[in-house]
Amino acid sequence: MFPKSPNMELVYLSPYTMSITFFIAFLFALLIQAQDQSGFISIDCGAPADANYTDSDTGIKYISDANFINTGVSKTVVSELQRTYQRHMWTARSFPDGKRNCYNINITRGSNYLIRTNFLYGNYDGLNESPNFDLHLGPNRWDTVTIYNASEDVNYEIIHVPSLDYIQICLADTGHGRPFISSIEIRNLKNITYATQFGSLQYYKRCDLGTNETVGAYRYNYDVYDRFWAVCDFNQDWTSVVNELITADSLGQKNYKPPAVVMSTAVKPANASAPLVISWDPEDENDQFYAYLHFTEIQVLAASQKREFNIMLNGESWYEKESPQYLHVDTIYSPSAFSGKEVKFSLEMTKNSTLPPIISAIEIYKVIDFQQLNTFQGDVDAIISIQSVYEVTRDWQGDPCSPVAYLWHGLNCSYPVNDFPRIITLNLSSSGLSGKIDPSISKLTMLENLDLSNNSLNDEVPDFLTQLQHLKILNLENNNLSGSIPSALVEKSKKGSLSLSVAQNPYLCESGQCNMKEDKKNNIVTPLVASISGVLILLVVVTILWTLKRRKSREKLTALMVERDQNQISRQYIEQYDSLRQPKKQIYSYSDVLKITNNFNTIIGKGGFGTVYLGYIDDTPVAVKMLSPSSVRGYQQFQTEVKLLMRVHHKNLTSLIGYCNEETNKCLIYEYMANGNLQEHLSGKHNKSKFLSWEDRLRIALDAALGLEYLHNGCKPPIIHRDVKSTNILLNEHFQAKLSDFGLSKIIPTDGGSHVSTVVAGTLGYLDPHYSTSSRLTEKSDVYSFGVVLLEIITNQPVIARTQDKGHISEKVNSLIATGDINGIVDSRLEGDFDINSAWKAVELAMNCVSLNPNERPTMSVIVVEIKAALATELARTYGRGVDPRYSVEPVSVNLDTEFMPLAR
Repeated sequence: MFPKSPNMELVYLSPYTMSITFFIAFLFALLIQAQDQSGFISIDCGAPADANYTDSDTGIKYISDANFINTGVSKTVVSELQRTYQRHMWTARSFPDGKRNCYNINITRGSNYLIRTNFLYGNYDGLNESPNFDLHLGPNRWDTVTIYNASEDVNYEIIHVPSLDYIQICLADTGHGRPFISSIEIRNLKNITYATQFGSLQYYKRCDLGTNETVGAYRYNYDVYDRFWAVCDFNQDWTSVVNELITADSLGQKNYKPPAVVMSTAVKPANASAPLVISWDPEDENDQFYAYLHFTEIQVLAASQKREFNIMLNGESWYEKESPQYLHVDTIYSPSAFSGKEVKFSLEMTKNSTLPPIISAIEIYKVIDFQQLNTFQGDVDAIISIQSVYEVTRDWQGDPCSPVAYLWHGLNCSYPVNDFPRIITLNLSSSGLSGKIDPSISKLTMLENLDLSNNSLNDEVPDFLTQLQHLKILNLENNNLSGSIPSALVEKSKKGSLSLSVAQNPYLCESGQCNMKEDKKNNIVTPLVASISGVLILLVVVTILWTLKRRKSREKLTALMVERDQNQISRQYIEQYDSLRQPKKQIYSYSDVLKITNNFNTIIGKGGFGTVYLGYIDDTPVAVKMLSPSSVRGYQQFQTEVKLLMRVHHKNLTSLIGYCNEETNKCLIYEYMANGNLQEHLSGKHNKSKFLSWEDRLRIALDAALGLEYLHNGCKPPIIHRDVKSTNILLNEHFQAKLSDFGLSKIIPTDGGSHVSTVVAGTLGYLDPHYSTSSRLTEKSDVYSFGVVLLEIITNQPVIARTQDKGHISEKVNSLIATGDINGIVDSRLEGDFDINSAWKAVELAMNCVSLNPNERPTMSVIVVEIKAALATELARTYGRGVDPRYSVEPVSVNLDTEFMPLAR
């Protein structure tokens, strides 16, 4: 598959000269290709261990998979297919043994990768089967590999940002034929490309539009990222536009870099006045998609000609006035996912256009949200070390804890909501262990049950076992351990907090009694009777305390009710009283929800969680958010919101009125916020949109800041929202702002730490870059997100522009600050109706909030003070009177001078 060469000259060459010339050119091409594969990992599965070769067709260098996996057997496809397919498809690695077999491949954490797995059955085993098995990426199921034709290959491709320094590609046996794999190809993409609000991108379509249908798919070296580009049939009435003179050198482009050979063709509607339509019907209307549309003008237009068109998505404006430049790639992409029963892009000429719309290529991806988290990395490192030290021969492949169906034999794990699974049980009984008890066990800090019985372990019982604070069961029976047992373990055993078993260790004794002759025969007596007595005493004490506490709670509740009726109770105790009563009142049945929503009659919103309906409880409007079965985060977020909103109450946080948790019917019931969200009013898309003055904007910013400040400082332990954005700031009938959507919120432990390590979650554009790369979550992560919202409020610009030529909102504002023109930064619709000093203060504050260094960002307490000061300045200008005392504050000594400070004011 080689496209025609540009600028061909008719020069006569002898056949010998032609062959030598072609050979030299081919070698030169391979040399260039070989130098351009630093971001490539190309693995030939099943190839001999020393295999290392360059594919003659593509110039891609492949290596054997021997260093990436230690299970499976090498197989070869039938000889006929070796004449049809490239060399890396000739062999396969088959897995006749084990439930799950995994490749471990080192990559760069936080980088963006295209990962492709290829499968060619080719009757390698002579069984003429059509195997069917699961493909996993780390702890999550990626897809099901289904072989329909032994002579045809299938491949599965995903764009993924790993959170670890390695990826695991696993083949899981589902009982429908032996798993196998032919090759793995990993390509490093630019981090600023193919970004999503959540999840990874699974290949759906990648279309070369306008190409002759007889041409096969293009890949490397036409495509620098080795993407496959094929002809797609959208069943539309199109005609092709071709410019064979376009080369890679002549084509101007930036990040996405579709191949020149792909961009040299395009399609246009056969009827020049008709729209150009690209549409498809998803298998599931809830499937979420991202699309990347690639344009270039491939015709030289006359001065009187103009090509300009609008892009509609499902009947709504998606991008306006696209006018492709000659030989310059313009990529327009989705800032957020979209869905529908039918997905329809319509490219429609504007009134000023004289030519129909064209498009050269489109990429379509489906969101796949890997909800199952990897096991906590410290636990993984520890268990891998244990596996290595003791040469454990069990079927330990892939992630230790996930998925649960493939939990490592001998382990048990806990699965905290929105956090990493932790290993809580390690059972290596009768595993042939010898030597000392390995220190790596101490790194399993959440361990509750440790069984090392019936082995040949020797030396002393190590002190580090006393550091396992959660340990409840320790079984060291029938080993060759010697010396004294650490006194802390003995004390825990006597108190009943630890079940300690050390029998049949003839040289082991209790601390302080090792030299006593009478203890030589009976080295340690496990006080069974004492333990039972201790447990009984403990149960009696707990029962007494529980009874007293219950009686005290009833007495206190009665007293609170009396005091409340007499209006003599403080606000603090009223809230305590309410918090005691609310949980019972807040649980609704599904039949209640049907009545409240009038059988889900009125939809007021949709999101990743599900659909939001208008309802009424005793004539009071409420918002009912139903959990969709296809929700990408689902039940975990439901649990998080219920638990959090039960315990937090603030005027700038949306109130949870109730919830339903009845089998598959789950919903959250909130106070109704009549004026929607902030983003709708900034964009003018709300059906009751109000133009927000500078004062309105500062008040909304202050409300949101106060809500965050309460979460950070008013809650003990502190709470980090993790998803602060303009669509999560809701406005009531008085335009008072309240934070909403706490499904990703995280509590910071009060153990003295300044951060919590957790899986990265949030929304693209608002997500703290430092948190994104380090997984270290702090209050400053919310500060960054708030800074982005503040920039939206100031500028009314999108957080991320839809074309690759424009970047993040902070970059755009930073470039304008140097001009010193505040009117060029602030929303032009305000027409200068704002106090300049107030505006500069807001801009400076916002840019400090989005500093890449978290230490340079202010706290929410400082932000509240600064916004109050900006609001006070604006109020003084607006009303020409004394400033409202609520916003008259003493200046805080804080350094807001940064590299973003405007040069002129």
